[in-house]
Amino acid sequence: MGLHDGHRKRLIQRFLEEGLDTFEPHNVLELLLFYAIPRKDTNELAHRLIDTFGSLNGVFDAPVEALLQVEGVGENTAALLKMMPQLTRVYFTDTQKEIVLDHAEKAAAYFIPHFIGRTEEVVQMVCVDAKSRVTSHQIIHRGSINVAEANIRKIANVALHNNAAGVILAHNHPGGIALPSPEDIATTRTIKSALQPMGIVLMDHIIVAGEESVSMALSGVDF
Repeated sequence: MGLHDGHRKRLIQRFLEEGLDTFEPHNVLELLLFYAIPRKDTNELAHRLIDTFGSLNGVFDAPVEALLQVEGVGENTAALLKMMPQLTRVYFTDTQKEIVLDHAEKAAAYFIPHFIGRTEEVVQMVCVDAKSRVTSHQIIHRGSINVAEANIRKIANVALHNNAAGVILAHNHPGGIALPSPEDIATTRTIKSALQPMGIVLMDHIIVAGEESVSMALSGVDF
């Protein structure tokens, strides 16, 4: 067994016994890189990545193109690093079963995991029944919500298809703050007006930025 093999075995054993709670950020990254770079010491690359992007989050959120500029990072390594936030999102959202969104605070908290690792603006839509149980959750649009007649038609069609009593919208502000812009509010009013003749209530529009979320309904926004 070589020096690197021994170190890898010890680090993996430490993880299996202790979890990641006692690991420094570079140790977490070093351990992860084992599975993309099987034959080399990954400690130096882990330090290089964190020095370049400032933190573990910074590494995971960095664009693929930027990761590939770091010495020692190939396509497999970049793909693994970009996969981690999305795996986290899939894990969290997969645990959400039989969801009832009967209060704006629940809706605001519900959507946060669904935006983990998303670096582009994404518009999501939840349909609920008369008891506020989630019956459908879909991505409606990638890009700004402030585009819209085609998206409004899609929102209406999805709501009708799912026999929705109510609809909750959410979109993210990557790298921004969780506050609705005037354009967000104007578009929300337009969507609400489009759904009303169908007997479908637009219950809320949630803005998400990182670990923060803001409910238009809770904030008293007139939409």
